[in-house]
Amino acid sequence: MIQDKNRPALLIDDLSISVGKKQIIKDICLHVQEGLFMGLLGPNGCGKSTLLKAVYQAIRPQGGTISLFSQDVLSMRRKELAKQLSAVTQFNEIDFDFSVKQMVMIGRTPHKKMIDRDTTEDYEIADKAIAAVGLSGFADRSFSTLSGGEKQRVVLARAIAQEPQFMILDEPTNHLDIKYQLQIISVVKNLNISILAAMHDLTLAAECCDYIYLMKNGEIIAHGLPQEVITESNVEKVYDVRCRIYPNPVNGKLAITYLLD
Repeated sequence: MIQDKNRPALLIDDLSISVGKKQIIKDICLHVQEGLFMGLLGPNGCGKSTLLKAVYQAIRPQGGTISLFSQDVLSMRRKELAKQLSAVTQFNEIDFDFSVKQMVMIGRTPHKKMIDRDTTEDYEIADKAIAAVGLSGFADRSFSTLSGGEKQRVVLARAIAQEPQFMILDEPTNHLDIKYQLQIISVVKNLNISILAAMHDLTLAAECCDYIYLMKNGEIIAHGLPQEVITESNVEKVYDVRCRIYPNPVNGKLAITYLLD
C-alpha cells in the first residue's frame, strides 16, 4: 500500500459510547493520518481504552462512524478487519499452555482459510517478529511462565506477525523496564505503518508521537503537535498536576518536571 501522510488512515466522527447509563465517550472526532504515530493521552478512566476497543470491534458504539482506509469498521467482518488492523492490549492472560511461537503464529490466522496449513513463509514471519521484540531465545518457552513484560512483547510480536497496515496500542509499555520501553517504541515506529497508541508517559509520548490527542472525561480537550498539546496549562487542566516543561538538552524535544505541592 502506497502511503499518503496527508490522507487519514482512520476516521472517527461523532463517536459516542455508553456503558450502562454512563456515557464514556462523548461525540469524539479523531483522525489518524497514514504512516504516522498518533498518541492518545489522558488520565486513567478518561475513556482511552474504551475508544480503542470500538476501533478493533471489542465494543459497539451507540453513535458515530469509524472508517479504516475508507471502509466502515462497524460493518466489517472481524477476519477482514484483522487483515488490516492489529491490537496490542493491556491484559494478556490465557488459560491454555501455548508456547511463545504458537502465540505469535496466531497472528497469521486472518490470512488463512480454515483448512490452510502453516507454511514456511508463516514461520519465517513469526520468527522475524519474535526477533524484532528481542525474544529469539524464548520461542519454545511456555507463554504462561513469562513475566508481564515478556508477555507484552510476545503480544506485540503476534500483532506484527499479522502484517497489518494499522496498529492499535493500548499502554504498550506497561510492565516494561526502560530498555524495552525504548525498544518497543523503536520497533513499532520502524514498521512504517499507521499507529494509534494510548499512552500514560507524557515524556515518552512527546519523544515518539507525530501528533497527539488529549482526552479528559470522554472528550478531546486538545490535539496537535506534541509541543502544542503537552503544555503546562494542559497538564494541570487534565491531570490536576503542576509541572514545568522545557526543551530536552539532548534532542530538543520536551522534558517534564512535576511539581509537588
